[in-house]
Amino acid sequence: MECRHCASPLEKPGDYCLVCRDANTEAIVLEAARDRATITMLAGEDEPRERDGSADLDEQVLGETTITTTPEDGENEPIELRNFAGLIGDEIRRKRPEEVYAGGTRTVIRAVREDLHHPFYRVDDDDPVQAVLERRGNRALDVVETPPAEKIGGSHTTLIGGRTGMEAIHAVAGHPHVKKVIPGPIDAGGKGSQSGMRAKVTRADDGGNVRMLLRDGSSVQENRVVTTARDREMGERIRADLNDVLAEAEFQ
Repeated sequence: MECRHCASPLEKPGDYCLVCRDANTEAIVLEAARDRATITMLAGEDEPRERDGSADLDEQVLGETTITTTPEDGENEPIELRNFAGLIGDEIRRKRPEEVYAGGTRTVIRAVREDLHHPFYRVDDDDPVQAVLERRGNRALDVVETPPAEKIGGSHTTLIGGRTGMEAIHAVAGHPHVKKVIPGPIDAGGKGSQSGMRAKVTRADDGGNVRMLLRDGSSVQENRVVTTARDREMGERIRADLNDVLAEAEFQ
């Protein structure tokens, strides 16, 4: 394959071009099983061709790469899983995408996520590549580059759960489509729980913003999360992403 910008030859489809220093892949779709991972590279948002009144989205797929492993049991499993995630991460890094969509086995996705610094989004559709093409074609959300700590504000500075509560807030604030997290007052009159700190993001409102509920024992705190979504539909997609982030961090 040649670079889409300067026509220089690339070693693999979708690779970052070292000649013109430009990315050829804008997004990656990772389909992860415990023994196999498929990485699909998607091109930038060029104008799609129209066929029979519908957009031809297939032209945006640059290619795919498959990586396999032989799962280990016992004490060798952590090393094998880390090596598998490292190989997947290496393939993604050489593309330098803006974002990664991942579906499949959570343990593999979690290991890859720890190895990378790209924005991750969960996708659970039967045809994840097509779902991502449609999703990207229907959205153009602003990305917020502000560090998570600088997104937290408001008049209520106390968080339930102390450091653990702050970790949950930072996990949500680190999402690229979150503008601000505003902690609310603490209600200590709820039903007691022995499950420890739990966090959940609730349904989006008409403006695309959501609420994050922190629960620790009998205390509950509702925190407002301002997103870059402009309507409920886009807010619901961000809500799903945020709940996946909290689940990966074991807050659910």
